[in-house]
Amino acid sequence: MCGLCGLVVAEGAAESALLAAARAMAAPLAPRGPDAAGAWADPACGLALGHRRLAVQDPSPEGAQPMRSSCGRWVVAYNGELYDFRALRRVLEGEGRRFRGGSDTEVLAEAIGAWGVEKALPRLEGMFAFAAWDTRERRLHLVRDPLGKKPLYWARRGGALWFGSELKALRAHREFPARLDRASVADFLRLSYVPAPHTIHADVAKLRAGERVVFEIAPGRGVTSLARDRFASLREWAELGERDAFRGGAEEALEVLEPLLREAVARRLVADVPLGALLSGGVDSSLVVALMQEQSAAPVRTFSIGYREPEHDEAEDARRVAAHLGTDHTELRVTPTEAREVIPRLPALYDEPFADTSQIPTALVCALARRDVTVALSGDGGDELFAGYPRYARCLRRARWLDPLPRGVRGLLADGARALGGHRLERAAEALVAEGVEGQFAAACARHPAGWSLVPDAAPRAPEPPPALADPLARLTALDLAGRLPESILVKVDRASMGVGLEVRSPLLDARVVAFALRLPAELRVREGRAKWPLRALLARRLPAAWVDRPKRGFGVPIGAWLRGPLRDWAEALLARERLRSQAVLDVDRVRRIWEEHLRAAPARPRLVWNLLVFQAWQDGA
Repeated sequence: MCGLCGLVVAEGAAESALLAAARAMAAPLAPRGPDAAGAWADPACGLALGHRRLAVQDPSPEGAQPMRSSCGRWVVAYNGELYDFRALRRVLEGEGRRFRGGSDTEVLAEAIGAWGVEKALPRLEGMFAFAAWDTRERRLHLVRDPLGKKPLYWARRGGALWFGSELKALRAHREFPARLDRASVADFLRLSYVPAPHTIHADVAKLRAGERVVFEIAPGRGVTSLARDRFASLREWAELGERDAFRGGAEEALEVLEPLLREAVARRLVADVPLGALLSGGVDSSLVVALMQEQSAAPVRTFSIGYREPEHDEAEDARRVAAHLGTDHTELRVTPTEAREVIPRLPALYDEPFADTSQIPTALVCALARRDVTVALSGDGGDELFAGYPRYARCLRRARWLDPLPRGVRGLLADGARALGGHRLERAAEALVAEGVEGQFAAACARHPAGWSLVPDAAPRAPEPPPALADPLARLTALDLAGRLPESILVKVDRASMGVGLEVRSPLLDARVVAFALRLPAELRVREGRAKWPLRALLARRLPAAWVDRPKRGFGVPIGAWLRGPLRDWAEALLARERLRSQAVLDVDRVRRIWEEHLRAAPARPRLVWNLLVFQAWQDGA
């Protein structure tokens, strides 16, 4: 894993100035790449690339970046991991390409050199974001992988361009236009994250999953044009999966899925550095660890976080799974004080406002794992692929109950709920007026239905159209795969892990596993009332059934109680009326009312309050 950045200046600059600017932009990315730094410039075109390296494959200088292809035409700065790079290397060697080292970066550079970016992309299996500079055609390609595992931001002003793995790299350039986007603030308050292609800054974009942006560069003029395309789309994958639906029975599905998962894990065990796994004790991470241990000669290193509050503590489950599988397990039980000490670091760690309280334990477990390993496997993706979230069933039920009711009746009921007040009734009101399962899903995903009303003058953005799928459960999981997974779940893990120089790999999000999961009909994803049935069934072959069917727990913290107790002074300072008024972003009276209601627990709105606090803390550090 690594961090990349770069810039294009319109007026031209000396090579030394370009290199200095690229190094300055790369410096804030040092946690993503603590092992080495590099920069490269093309002064004739006013372009420079910067890089920070976390050496996982071939830690020698032969893997240093930015890297030039052997033909000399392409220069690549890359963040990611290609899991099939050895097989791809053999293909390229068969076509006459020669290699000087053993890194997957070199395989990427040579693949682009041999086939060009457009033809190379379908052959890349892994997680990646990269910049590829074509010195002959003077085109710069920025690319993000199909599932959006790795981030990439960019901003253009006239002929100038800035890009990087995180916004902090762009902000490090003195001319970067850091202007707040009010609509994105409203999006954030509603969803707890800013959805792509938008960012918290106006005129700054982040690449969507499976997107490529191509800039044409002219000497002395900088960027003269750009083109954007989606080379891969999870919506299209889901539509293809439904057209080619799996026709076999339940046991046949398991016999196809099990070797796909085993191979996905095996591909992610290739590393030249110590490797382990993040183990929560839930179905997804337990299955990944079980498959790792089956293919490992020595005990797998596993890591988990525990709390003293029983309702938030998964440590016992993880400990029991680790003992049964025979892993070398490390557990850190943290006190509320230790967990709260992470909070002041979150704005710098996440860089853009991001507010999922599970980001706190995620940051803690990543820091714990990094003490002993450089790469860790995780169970991310299982809930989205195999319908594991309870909200899917709730949305389907609500749509069945409410859709037959006339709109006028639902509107009257919603008005009554709003008049009674309270967060739960506001959410109920939104569900009452929502149309179909997609509308119920949008209401369920919103942390606060009225988030828009907290940001004066913010115009709501139209949602993207739903995928063209006949099965309603498939539509919901496809919406999550295309939206919340890359912009929330994977962001949480990427920033928490890369903030300590840990690479996290997700076998359940292997392209072959994803393609097969999207072919499974609803009755095989949820069977006999059991969500994620295929994963549970495979895990039951390895763990006692009673462990497999335990209720799903969150990976959060008791933030509501903390905000009324030990975090109250911190929160009160951030939400002080004078501070809110001077910032002139949020509706001061409404924010104060929400905070005061939370303190009285009448009603308590911990998620919305957490969103507000994260935004306020981010403003202090931005």
